[in-house]
Amino acid sequence: MKAFVFPGQGAQFPGMGKELYETNSAAKELFEQANEILGFRITDVMFEGTTEELKQTQVTQPAIFLHSVVLAKTTPDFNPDMVAGHSLGEFSALVANGVLAFEDGLKLVYQRAMAMQEACEINPSAMAAILGLADEKVEGICASIKDEVVVPANYNCPGQLVISGSNQGIAIACEKMKEAGAKRALPLPVGGAFHSPLMEPAREKLQKAIENTVFNEGTCPIYQNVSTTAVSDVNEIKANLIAQLTAPVKWTQSVQNMVQDGATEFVECGPGKVLQGLVKKIHPEAIVSGL
Repeated sequence: MKAFVFPGQGAQFPGMGKELYETNSAAKELFEQANEILGFRITDVMFEGTTEELKQTQVTQPAIFLHSVVLAKTTPDFNPDMVAGHSLGEFSALVANGVLAFEDGLKLVYQRAMAMQEACEINPSAMAAILGLADEKVEGICASIKDEVVVPANYNCPGQLVISGSNQGIAIACEKMKEAGAKRALPLPVGGAFHSPLMEPAREKLQKAIENTVFNEGTCPIYQNVSTTAVSDVNEIKANLIAQLTAPVKWTQSVQNMVQDGATEFVECGPGKVLQGLVKKIHPEAIVSGL
């Protein structure tokens, strides 16, 4: 069985999608439609912008979504048995499997990006990647820090867990992780504490937007970050999408469940190769490729 997986923030690169725009007329049409929906030429930033310009949350999220969805929609043999997306990638996956219309997905992603940006400004905060420590150890250290917000945020693969929280909380946690034997405790260049309770203001805004959007029955199940299991029920999909902003991304567990349910091949649909690497670390026997 074939699973298509969609990347999240961090996969962007200058020039992303340019070749697709120039060589595929259907892709060009979708890119131009996106420019119109957003009210600014995001393609200019994607094709000609600097790394710094692409790093702004309100650009990064719609840019990665757009690149991923256009690839899925213009690939003739796009025929997933199941889909999943890492954080933001969940929205790309839901457009790819027909649950969300292209326009609705793009609008939601843009609203999500803006809401997350605002939440970061309200609560200056951070994230850090912890390498070479068992998940349970990381969870225990986070739980031991009482006066600051620090939580596990992204279960990327065995031995790689990203934590999220207040600036002070992350600083304390990184020291404790190193003392406990982590190979590295690496602060990440992100706008704030994604997938933590500090994203509550963004969750409330996104909830309203999601509740006012039409969700359809998909062509195949999605394995969502919050539940990690196959989901087809529209109301459950909505609830998981809303919860995702303040809950951890359980990517390791999602991939394990996809494998358990028959996935042997994983195709990454979007910029970069991050997910191909993670899938291989989670399940070395998997066949991985990218579009």
